[in-house]
Amino acid sequence: MAHVLIIEDEILIALDLAEQLEDHGAFSFAFASSEERALAAAKERRPDVITCDVTLAQGFGPRAIKAIHEKVGPIPTIFVTGTPDDTLMAYQPCVILQKPVDQTSLVEAFRKFKRAR
Repeated sequence: MAHVLIIEDEILIALDLAEQLEDHGAFSFAFASSEERALAAAKERRPDVITCDVTLAQGFGPRAIKAIHEKVGPIPTIFVTGTPDDTLMAYQPCVILQKPVDQTSLVEAFRKFKRAR
């Protein structure tokens, strides 16, 4: 069982990620479409795993992860992005997956982080 923070500004992608993870042990979700909202959501309820896009309509995903790590502590992150080269600021532990995301890769990364908790 895991609480997942999904940082994604495309609602259909966010809902699809939630649906895929729900079938594999995610029991609750928080959604954020900006850096600011991502930090607020993580402080409100610490996630067990984060999925994060790199390019957000309001901000940059890796900056949101950095802020979360500084305020809440390290949280395993799965970057789901169309711009994987822009994750140079990625913080560990993390996995980087290219959009469109392969469900098997997503589930594999999620299970790995869920087991490590």
